[in-house]
Amino acid sequence: MQAFIIGAAGGIGTRLSAALARAGDQVTGMFRNPEHQGRVEESGATPVLGDLVADTVDQLAEKMTGHDAVVFAAGAHGTGRDQTTLIDGKGVEKAAQAAEQAGVRQFVLVSAFPEAAASTEGISDGYAHYLATKKAAEAFLVRTNLDWIIVRPGHLLDEPGDGRVTAGLALISTEDGGSSAGGQPVEKNVPRDDVAAFIVAALHEDALARTIVELTDGPTTAAEAATAVAASVGPRR
Repeated sequence: MQAFIIGAAGGIGTRLSAALARAGDQVTGMFRNPEHQGRVEESGATPVLGDLVADTVDQLAEKMTGHDAVVFAAGAHGTGRDQTTLIDGKGVEKAAQAAEQAGVRQFVLVSAFPEAAASTEGISDGYAHYLATKKAAEAFLVRTNLDWIIVRPGHLLDEPGDGRVTAGLALISTEDGGSSAGGQPVEKNVPRDDVAAFIVAALHEDALARTIVELTDGPTTAAEAATAVAASVGPRR
């Protein structure tokens, strides 16, 4: 597989590049800051400069041409409402349009799992805008003809992962602020390593497409989780 990662210098992007490279895939990593080229190269990806704000759809499509999948792992990372709109919102729209133009079918969006916080009451205006922007980006993506997968990870951790997750179409909130899947409490945290492991598995699970997956720490291997989610929704292509 030839994968194109947007946001390849980020916390998930670097881990995903390394995981795909270990799996024998070819990875192109798009990044905006020239100072981050070394970080992208060290992850095992072929670096390519790109800017979701400045680049046109045509320019993005040219970069994506020849790839099998696009993974959108970029984010404004608290740099302000305007940047959130342009990167987490409009950036997804441009990237999806570019993928369609380039003939890339698979598109994975790393989104947000709002219930990962104990409560959404009293959150800052900036975070509320971030969640609304993510929701709008998801709504745009699901209306495309791409074989999209939306991954909503819980609270992201930098600690080493073990390749095991809880993945499902929905996690049911419980009174203690946790959530349950199959009647068992699960934490709403997830290491970035395990998000990357699940995305690798999802990209290689042919039956998994046009599905929104909520992802937290858990007992199931990433590959088994991807297969189980695909089986739970049936063929989507």
